[in-house]
Amino acid sequence: QVQLVESGGGLVQPGGSLRLSCECSGSIFRIDDMGWYRQAPGKQRELVAKITAGGSTKYVDSAKDRFTISRHNGKNTVYLEMNSLRLEDTAVYYCYAEVHIRLFASPQDYWGQGTQVTVSS
Repeated sequence: QVQLVESGGGLVQPGGSLRLSCECSGSIFRIDDMGWYRQAPGKQRELVAKITAGGSTKYVDSAKDRFTISRHNGKNTVYLEMNSLRLEDTAVYYCYAEVHIRLFASPQDYWGQGTQVTVSS
């Protein structure tokens, strides 16, 4: 099966930076889109950033100009560079990957376990 393992979360001061990583492994034929969602307690989950296999990116407005999503296709890994972090960025961040597990298979979304990002002074 497909597994996504996230790392890089932690505690950071406002204005600081973190780099999240998410490695996808298992039965992978091809990965299309990859990205990151986040969810804070009492708030709705939101898409933070996504990146296509070709490298096209999209960001939620609040993350635009502060966050950068990238990927290393050879490693099946997606990254999220987060700069100028704010208190409201505090959340559990979940990576996802749109995976074809074999030739001719339709893509399915797989999710990481989540990594906590806490922005606090």
